[in-house]
Amino acid sequence: MIHLLTIVGARPQIIKAAAFTRAINSWNCSRLFQNEQITQTILHTGQHFDNNMSASFFAELDIPAPAIHLGVGGLPASEQVARMIMGIADELSRNKYDGVVLFGDTNSTLAGAIAAAQAHVPVFHIEAGLRSWNRTMPEEINRIVADSISSVLFTPTSQATQNLLAEGVPSKENAILPLPHVSDSSKDDATPHRPYSVQVGDVMYDNALHFSRMAEKRSHILEQLCLTDCPFVLATIHRPVNADNMAHLTSIIGALETIAKEQRVILPLHPRTKSHLSPQMLGQLTANDHILLIEPVSFLDMIMLEKHASLILTDSGGVQKEAFFYGKPCVILRKETEWTEIVHAGAAILAGADKLRIIEAYTLLKNKQVHPANLYGDGLASEHIVKEISRFFSSRS
Repeated sequence: MIHLLTIVGARPQIIKAAAFTRAINSWNCSRLFQNEQITQTILHTGQHFDNNMSASFFAELDIPAPAIHLGVGGLPASEQVARMIMGIADELSRNKYDGVVLFGDTNSTLAGAIAAAQAHVPVFHIEAGLRSWNRTMPEEINRIVADSISSVLFTPTSQATQNLLAEGVPSKENAILPLPHVSDSSKDDATPHRPYSVQVGDVMYDNALHFSRMAEKRSHILEQLCLTDCPFVLATIHRPVNADNMAHLTSIIGALETIAKEQRVILPLHPRTKSHLSPQMLGQLTANDHILLIEPVSFLDMIMLEKHASLILTDSGGVQKEAFFYGKPCVILRKETEWTEIVHAGAAILAGADKLRIIEAYTLLKNKQVHPANLYGDGLASEHIVKEISRFFSSRS
């Protein structure tokens, strides 16, 4: 029996955990009478504390409710990470876990990696190896630290695998797994292993395939917003580089207002972004009949908006990929991206927060036909991850 502590804290991690949970359930069903079962306990740090952004997702995506909730949302970043580390460390000391599973690059990822490393518990990092090469981004620091601590690094793309190779982390095929014996001080009696990467594909592509049909049946967002016969573009803004920078935010909003003269703009308003909009700007947007501000939507509703939009503008890494999965051109409201494959395929353009560049990118892409290529695996990334975790512990026994 393998017992894992799965750590989530932000909306994207909850969604990724859905794919991982399905794979665990499938694995266990196929091994009912074997001693290869995998169990997981979900710990929610509370990094996203708004119910629309987090808690409701567990029921919608059929994920078990978190057994542990740290409730650290709303704190300053440094205090948030410190409390996460303490809470995760406490859980690891009170209960026996064979490994810790982390997703992506949030503060929860960073805290989980540090706490697990200090407790000498193997770390499995899903979505490892991504690099934006911009260390002013908190996510870049988080993912670099998490990768440096992880035991097995599950990469979504060949570029991510190459990034890790350049940093000295070999792929499994080229890794010499057992480390030479160093001392008797290790808490783990099993032979230590060198970190290695395994390219498995993207768990969000798994979800795109799984939830697309479900969204068509369950979501009524298009009818509710009267969008069934109305062309629209979808925009999301949430990263600190844009939401916390008034010049950037003003420029992006200005571009959306120009685009809205040609095509209606739907803008789910992230709490962070809303808190930084001036009353004047918020009133200006609300008064614009061609821009529709809405509350953050559920994952299934977001899928429907993405599938039926003519084009997507976003600073979200996850939404960039989902745009590609659903064959939609994307204007990336950043100067760099971890998902370079989309740009190289001609499906997206990096525009940053420059109003003129955003409008130019929109003009170039608005009639673009995007044909999703097989860049992110075979849709079975989570199954590959579960199999590799099982093999990891079999090799240590």
